[in-house]
Amino acid sequence: MTAMDDWVTAVCTELGLDPARVPVPAVLDLTREVAHQVLRPGAPVAAYLVGVAVGGGAEPTAAVARINQLAADWPIELGAAGEPGTPDDRAHPPGQS
Repeated sequence: MTAMDDWVTAVCTELGLDPARVPVPAVLDLTREVAHQVLRPGAPVAAYLVGVAVGGGAEPTAAVARINQLAADWPIELGAAGEPGTPDDRAHPPGQS
């Protein structure tokens, strides 16, 4: 068992959840994509929102896939010098400036 397995099992026990239903690799991929494609503080918020959606009946892998696609499609704004912005500069949703 890895440290991650231990942590997930402990948290699940505390919250009365089944650790077998936690798609750890998918959640880690999700947070990585959001942090790099959108903005770093959006990663834990996105993970939380996926959890809320799953709690409401969404299928975990499908919810993660939808948010990964949203992050991949998120626009990269250009800085003043025409250089790609940093992840923290990508704060506007598509169609908004």
